[in-house]
Amino acid sequence: MDQDAEVTDTDTAAARLGQLHRYFRERPVTGPEGHSYTAFRARTPAAGSPILYDTTVSEHITNAVTEIVTHTRAANPDAGPLPARTADVYAWARDNMQHAPDVEQQRQAVIEARHRLEHAITAGDTTVVRPHRCPACHTIGLHWPREAGRNTRAKAVCVNLNCAAANGGMHRRWSLEALACEQVRVEKMLRECAT
Repeated sequence: MDQDAEVTDTDTAAARLGQLHRYFRERPVTGPEGHSYTAFRARTPAAGSPILYDTTVSEHITNAVTEIVTHTRAANPDAGPLPARTADVYAWARDNMQHAPDVEQQRQAVIEARHRLEHAITAGDTTVVRPHRCPACHTIGLHWPREAGRNTRAKAVCVNLNCAAANGGMHRRWSLEALACEQVRVEKMLRECAT
């Protein structure tokens, strides 16, 4: 899929995927630190990396697109052909999920919200978790642990001391899936209240 067109809105999964795709293409790997393989034997250091791209980012993009396509086709086997641009896969999914049951549409919204967070973290923007509210205490104060880096399987931490005290002195940790579920739940509740 081609990603040459500019995406302007940075608050969506599609825009974040477009930015990540550009990040992937514009930052070739120049050493072994960007690769997901490890050597199990002694070797002489190479002058340059044999793979000129970050395989972690490539795998992330592939997995994200595969997940949204698989979910869409499971809910709508008659979904049309995939779009030419990678970032357009989310609009394609929404278009093909219009007549799906509400639970499937909500699941698609959760996947998209989680992907927005994952794409940003994979590109190094860990600040995307800060505006989310803790699902337990509902305060803004989530933090992405520095040691987690770009690991999207890590969990955000609520740094609210009252929340920790209510949890036996332990700071609550939330997966990106849990944050996405809470975001979609609150957005749905607000839409229902507005009507």
